[in-house]
Amino acid sequence: MTLQSLTIRRPDDWHVHLRDGDMLRAVAPYTARQFARAIVMPNLSPPVTSVAAASAYRTRIAAAAGRNSETRFTPLMTCYLTDAADPDELARGHAEGVWVAAKLYPANATTNSAHGVTDLAAIRPTLERMQAIGMPLLIHGEVTDPDIDIFDREAVFIDRILGGLVRDFPALKIVLEHITTKEAAEFVTDAPATVAATITPQHLHLNRNALFAGGLRPHAYCLPVVKREAHRLAVRAAAVSGSPKFFLGTDSAPHAVDAKESACGCAGIFNAPHALESYATVFEAEGALDKFEGFASEHGPRFYGLPLNDGTVTLQRAETTVADRVAGLVPFHAGESLGWRFME
Repeated sequence: MTLQSLTIRRPDDWHVHLRDGDMLRAVAPYTARQFARAIVMPNLSPPVTSVAAASAYRTRIAAAAGRNSETRFTPLMTCYLTDAADPDELARGHAEGVWVAAKLYPANATTNSAHGVTDLAAIRPTLERMQAIGMPLLIHGEVTDPDIDIFDREAVFIDRILGGLVRDFPALKIVLEHITTKEAAEFVTDAPATVAATITPQHLHLNRNALFAGGLRPHAYCLPVVKREAHRLAVRAAAVSGSPKFFLGTDSAPHAVDAKESACGCAGIFNAPHALESYATVFEAEGALDKFEGFASEHGPRFYGLPLNDGTVTLQRAETTVADRVAGLVPFHAGESLGWRFME
């Protein structure tokens, strides 16, 4: 008998970009609609590096999301690490409940990462303080050397940097964000319990052929870039495995259409409007709907040491046609049909 509906504990998004200003007001309600909490990335311009900036941004997000008794949406803030990161400021923000984690962007790895870390040695005191206070480190795991092929940057980061980081900071909780490769899935699986990973819907659905299907496809372009089919299958297997080391993180990253469809298009996929339907499609195809609640609603909070959410959400078996435009943006799966529908 085919399952007609799926009810799970209310889920969280452990990696999302909500931007600011008009874009924030346009996209935040879509994340709040499906998720109780979301880890919000700090790569604004300028980046969120102070407690005051994070607190103010959190207030703007709550207002944009339409926070009320029905949505109960809670933004979880992160600190953008720079070479000049102040361990005392980081610890103060964590103690005051403003920052849940800190984000490591290798300088120039992705959107608004020019102020990122150029040398891990520069932030070693910060990492030591984070380890001492139990503050997780979230990593965009790519090297930025121009001589390294863009499709190899995650694997090289794991080989050159991540292994040593885990060894040198054995008690530091580390999340390798938006993994895209077989090497990442295997590293996280074999690493100590202090290491976990988020997985996006696009890296479960797309391989690098999607970038060139009948022409250049800017709305399939994100960073880390989608990889070969063998890597997609490895990441997909990790997501549906039931391992508590892997959990939901959409990396929804909206950009205006003209910024995507340009001579130098921006990296990012706006998947927030139908994120749960997209993930559920994968879990069903893999015969793993029984593992979906763990991936979406349990593994993340347990890794972060946060309580599981109250309440539930339901996905109904029904065709959902994804619009060509949502909030004036091109969403993931635009013009496609998904076999599940999120119920309000």
